[in-house]
Amino acid sequence: MAFEYFDTLTERSVRLRPHGRPYVSAYVCGPTVYAPAHVGHGRTYLAFDIVRRYLRDAGIPTRHVMNVTDVEDKIDERARELGMTPMGLARQEERRFFRELDALHILPPTFAPRASAWVPRMIRIGRQLERRGYVERRGDGWWYSPPARHSRRNFRLASDVARHAVREPSGADRGTRPDPRDFMIWRRQEAPVPTWPSPWGRGVPGWHLECYAMAQHHLGVPVDFQGGGKDLVFPHHYAQNEIALALEGAPFARGFMHFGFVRDGGSKMSKSIGNLVSLGPATREYGPSALRWYLLGRPYADPLDWSNRDAGRARAEYREIRRRMGRSVAGGASGTVSAAQASRFAREVTRSIERNLGVDRAFERIRRWTDALGRSARPYARAGDRSAVRAAYERVEHLTGLELVGSR
Repeated sequence: MAFEYFDTLTERSVRLRPHGRPYVSAYVCGPTVYAPAHVGHGRTYLAFDIVRRYLRDAGIPTRHVMNVTDVEDKIDERARELGMTPMGLARQEERRFFRELDALHILPPTFAPRASAWVPRMIRIGRQLERRGYVERRGDGWWYSPPARHSRRNFRLASDVARHAVREPSGADRGTRPDPRDFMIWRRQEAPVPTWPSPWGRGVPGWHLECYAMAQHHLGVPVDFQGGGKDLVFPHHYAQNEIALALEGAPFARGFMHFGFVRDGGSKMSKSIGNLVSLGPATREYGPSALRWYLLGRPYADPLDWSNRDAGRARAEYREIRRRMGRSVAGGASGTVSAAQASRFAREVTRSIERNLGVDRAFERIRRWTDALGRSARPYARAGDRSAVRAAYERVEHLTGLELVGSR
């Protein structure tokens, strides 16, 4: 078994495997905990959940880190609106986030470090960059400027990157960013919001130091795999690569996978914009397996335009698939489904997933299998093969996270 995927950095197919460790080291960027997650977040974490399940079923251990960003101006602003402390709000939303992932049957990360606990390490990394000549002061911040020699080893950026550059989450641009590729290492800031002492004065770390510091501690850099939404390619993953190139002489990860947005009315869903479908209510409305069926039903890198009508149709289709597969191994009448056929079906599902995370193709295999059951006059397992057919279905359940015969 070999999982291959399209690496966003090198723009070629690579194999996901351990390098110098007995496990795959994977870092997937986690939430900024100031508001509930939406279905766009859910799609990213569901997609990586399939990667985790594949590796687990292939017997390949995984050490998976998902950060929790609890140091951010948006948290401070939202906490003031609600009359809460920033950390009180962050803990509330963190608990909600992980409850909602659990409700979707997403495997939990090995580690879920909070950014606030790793600020001293971020400061040490910033000082290393400063000593090597990458950091300069501008206004009330200290900024990293990428050297031209790194451009060949980082993500290719469009010529109009300045138009698409995402503002620092700290809101610290303030006219001090002459190049959109520059990013902040530290910003001076005073209470009452959370701040930390540093060689540059009291303040807060830049966004991109967070993930680097936590990955460095829990996994070591470079990591085998990094995943996240497509909006993280620039500036976040670009900046993490810059730090790694400066300190390690290599990109942050050996491979990157970026997942397509869920859109509402043609625009990317965003907590800051407010055009979103919240994840928890959507899971309760459609059910965890039906929502998984809907959100992963298109190629993972393509956008998905949310539609209540399409989500409802996906729920109805999933329910019929589960009914047909459950009936075929329920006992009673003997039919025509053999152990060999079911085993071949399970292998086809696995092969679809191990080839560039083809979950949509795997779901099409399931669809065709159950369509055939629907057309059959005797859509049941052979009496002597019933246990083997059920075991094949269970392998598909464990891999996809869908509840099909009740053993997920």
